Amino acid sequence: MSESPSDFSAASLTVDIVGIGFGPANLALAIAIEEHNANCAAVDRVTARFFEKQDEFAWHPGMLLDGATMQIAFPKDLVTFRNPQSGYSFFSYLHEHGRLVDFVNHQTFFPTRHEFNDYLCWAARRVDADVSFGTAVEAVDGNRSGDGIVDRFDVRLDDGTVVTARNVVVAAGLVERIPEWAQLSSRCFHNHQFLFHLDAMPAPTHNRFVVLGAGQSAAEIVDYLHSHYPNAEVHSVFSRYGYSPADDSPYANRIFDPEAVDALHGASAAERERILALHRSTNYSVVDIELINSLYATEYQEMVRGPRRLFMRKASEITSATESESGIELTVRSNLDGLTETLECDALVLATGFTAAPLDTLLGELVSDSSVPRTVSRDYRMAVTDDVTGGIYLQGGTERTHGLTSSLLSNVAVRAGEILASVLSNQKTTGALASLSAQETYVTSEAR
Repeated sequence: MSESPSDFSAASLTVDIVGIGFGPANLALAIAIEEHNANCAAVDRVTARFFEKQDEFAWHPGMLLDGATMQIAFPKDLVTFRNPQSGYSFFSYLHEHGRLVDFVNHQTFFPTRHEFNDYLCWAARRVDADVSFGTAVEAVDGNRSGDGIVDRFDVRLDDGTVVTARNVVVAAGLVERIPEWAQLSSRCFHNHQFLFHLDAMPAPTHNRFVVLGAGQSAAEIVDYLHSHYPNAEVHSVFSRYGYSPADDSPYANRIFDPEAVDALHGASAAERERILALHRSTNYSVVDIELINSLYATEYQEMVRGPRRLFMRKASEITSATESESGIELTVRSNLDGLTETLECDALVLATGFTAAPLDTLLGELVSDSSVPRTVSRDYRMAVTDDVTGGIYLQGGTERTHGLTSSLLSNVAVRAGEILASVLSNQKTTGALASLSAQETYVTSEAR
């Protein structure tokens, strides 16, 4: 990977693609571009630049908890479903590090998050991509040609530099969902940067933690705090009666297949909503059954032997939070009987999920009406006005049109190939449309 400074001297040149963000989604795209460029004529090579506001590549470093495993099978890596022969596969990573046989002997499809993060960082170091870290994109404006058509975009960086691109691929990630009553601080924080917040947290005085949420992250943090603070109470607060197990059965998992994107995108909006609601238990507010059983066994043993340190506050909500120098005071209300209880604790962890990053500020007039649901075509190209011929592609924020894989790793490999194939199909690189060969590894059956 080549890093380019944000004061790029040839910023006036037009590139084929500007990628906003450089997490796994646009990393997969960068790899697809590299593999395409290695197998095409020089005139058909794709030029791309990527901008990432973080100072280095990182994948949820604040949630790399010891022992936490992936919920997605390792073949759903950056490349395998698009190009099984790619040198960027998880298997290639294992082979290069001398662990292929040992991993196979481990007999699991689910590596630890630490190992998968190391795989992603390995791929980010190897890929031949022009990436500017520590560089945020502030706005994307339409660049009109003489006939008034927006056939390219001016991408404005935080240092004032403008890069012009024929296509923009937005992989801006997710935004933490914070309850209205919560004031973020060193004692009240979202789980996204959990480990870093924990290091910065004032020394415990009450020996009590509260975790809000009912999903996998919430349960993992409850387990982590209970294990790492042996003298502290941990209170898990959630609106459900108890943790619900994730549905990872083979048939339900088909909702994450590449073919499911075809089916869902082609269905009516009402049918899509119905299917997505039925299968939310594959991803949202659910926990691996092994972790549920482990937490239950821990809670039960404390009931038998004492002392009680793990408390599951079912069908409950936090109604207020008041912070002081020594801690944070929470009011927890049971929705079953209406009774409230005050808890003095050292920290409140908000495992309250995420929402898609807003596009209005970034794309301005190109998406002026935020009240209207956005139309996104099958190739992840956002529909805009008729006078815009340049491509705006979304890597994320497409759940309503493309299904549950929108913000997950499951489909990054195939989606990257589809976006690249769409760019090549819609762009005249040598005076004619670029041709797509069925043998090209970046081309998928849907895009051919």
